[in-house]
Parts: sequence; C-alpha cells; structure tokens
Amino acid sequence: MKTEYDLSKLKSRKNPYASRLKKPVTMRLSEDVVEYFKGMAAEAGVPYQSLINLYLRDCLANNRKVQIKWPSAG
Repeated sequence: MKTEYDLSKLKSRKNPYASRLKKPVTMRLSEDVVEYFKGMAAEAGVPYQSLINLYLRDCLANNRKVQIKWPSAG
C-alpha cells in the first residue's frame, strides 16, 4: 500500500443508504424509563438511544403487540 495517495481528483458523493439508516424522532419518555435504559446501556457499554432502538427492533422482529388495559370508569 502506498504511504501517500493523491485524493485531490477524487469526487465526493452522498451515501445512497444514509437516509435509510436512522430517522431522527422526538419522543417524550418518562424519567424512570430513560434512567432504566441509561443504566442498562452503561452496563452494556452502548449509547442508551441505541439500546432503545435495539429493543424496539427486537419487538418488531418478534411481532410483539402491546396489550393496553385502561382502568374502567366507575
């Protein structure tokens, strides 16, 4: 491998897959939920946002559905 390369003639181009990688979103999460994931992320050595993404991806892969039971009025 050469120790020096001439990159002055190299043309840059956008990554065609970059827009598919991640989509920034804004969410409101309870403090205890954020702290829970931050703690787990610290133990695993990954950013907590990545851990939340991995958890949601696992839900997607396993077709998990949320079961919401609202308290009955009265």
